[in-house]
Amino acid sequence: MDIESIRAYCLSLPHATEGIQWDNDLLFRVGNKIFAVVSLEITPTRLSFKCTPEKFDQLIELAGIIPAPYMARNKWVTLERLDALSDAEIKSLVKNSYDMVVAKLPKKIRETITRET
Repeated sequence: MDIESIRAYCLSLPHATEGIQWDNDLLFRVGNKIFAVVSLEITPTRLSFKCTPEKFDQLIELAGIIPAPYMARNKWVTLERLDALSDAEIKSLVKNSYDMVVAKLPKKIRETITRET
C-alpha cells in the first residue's frame, strides 16, 4: 500500500474525515475520534492504528511493527513501513480500528453511522 491507497480506503469508510495535525501527520477520524494516522514526513511512511489487546500482542512480535509511541497503552501499533503486512491485512486492521472507535462513540452519533453502513 501507499499513502494514496490508505487515504482512499480510510475515506471510503462511512463518515470518515481526514486532517493534518501534529506538524505533518495525516489523521483519519470518525465522529471526531482518530482511527488511523499516517506519517507524512518520515521515510519510509508509517501507519498507526488501534487494535484489540490480543492482536496488539501478536503484531508487535512481527518485524516492522512496534507499539505506537504515546499510544501503546491504548493498544495502538505502528507499521514502520507499509510492506510490513499485506494490503488485505492492513485494510482489515484499519477497518477493525474504525469499528472499535465507532463502538465507543456516543449512541446518537453511532446510530447515525451504523444506519448508513
